[in-house]
Amino acid sequence: GPFIPVGEITLRASRSSGPGGQHANVTASRIEAVFAVADSLSLNDVQKARITRKLGPVVTAVSQDARSQTRNRDLALERLESKLSAR
Repeated sequence: GPFIPVGEITLRASRSSGPGGQHANVTASRIEAVFAVADSLSLNDVQKARITRKLGPVVTAVSQDARSQTRNRDLALERLESKLSAR
């Protein structure tokens, strides 16, 4: 699939909203990777049209599996990449 530079992906962090209330591990974070297809400079119009048709104008992937925010960011980016490269 097309390579999307990380600069074109918006990463949003938030506390995970898992069960456990105030005693949950507050260091756990949820990372959302957001890719606005139309704003991309690295995709041509054909690629943009194909991705938009398949996934919509904004493609998002979320990770909150890992303990570390860095790892969640990597996972979210990986998931976004695999969504974009899926045929």
